[in-house]
Amino acid sequence: MTAAPTNAAATLQLRAVAKRYGDKTAVAALDLTLYPGEFYALLGANGAGKTTTLRMIAGLLQPDAGSISLCGHDLATAPVLAKQKLAFLPDEPLLYGKLRCSEYLEFIAGLWQIDPTQAAKRGEELLRWLELWPQRDNYCDSLSRGMQQKLTLVGALIHAPQVLILDEPLTGLDAASSRKVKDLLAQLARDGLTVLFTTHILEVAERLATRIGLIRAGQLIAEGSLDELRARFGASDSTLEDVFLSATFDGAEALGAVGRTV
Repeated sequence: MTAAPTNAAATLQLRAVAKRYGDKTAVAALDLTLYPGEFYALLGANGAGKTTTLRMIAGLLQPDAGSISLCGHDLATAPVLAKQKLAFLPDEPLLYGKLRCSEYLEFIAGLWQIDPTQAAKRGEELLRWLELWPQRDNYCDSLSRGMQQKLTLVGALIHAPQVLILDEPLTGLDAASSRKVKDLLAQLARDGLTVLFTTHILEVAERLATRIGLIRAGQLIAEGSLDELRARFGASDSTLEDVFLSATFDGAEALGAVGRTV
């Protein structure tokens, strides 16, 4: 893991972002800054505010306070420019079942007004990487759950976003597909893509993340590399699971919650 770069312009910034549902605070005055090439894991227990945060960044939820900017464009005042820099992949694949895979990608590329030749080339590269090229003429609703997940990732990447938001990106994938997706995301991050993701599979975060943020009750309680978090919450040989439980739970609460959260 490496520390966040200090000589690059931020691709994603949250400043004092808050969201409430009635008398419940889902996210409280959250500050977050990500840079090109970062692979950032936002980790927390169920109900900690992770998905709410991602949906606010994607523009699907309106914050009650604070600001969000993508590559210098404020999401509230320049939403079109901000969202052009972003791709969001939810935990459940959303596809048009009666379109063929190639038609689905053509449709998504059309929404982004991408040159068809350019879109076809990028689509083929991504489909081949994720071993979906043989399924390109199949209907979306004929694909397995894992294949649908991979196809939605291709659709999310078709316009070459600068920021990719992933909510549990490996759900439904077998071991081989999971490795393909992880390798693709790691390569894209090396090429400069900013990746923000949530996962309950802590081994994935431990392997991929360049920085980790721990969120509890809607607040970011710690942030840094695994070594930095170890220094604060554990020992030099602590696993991310050890650090996570130490930071986000204590005593009997931790023992009772392990099975539900990791």
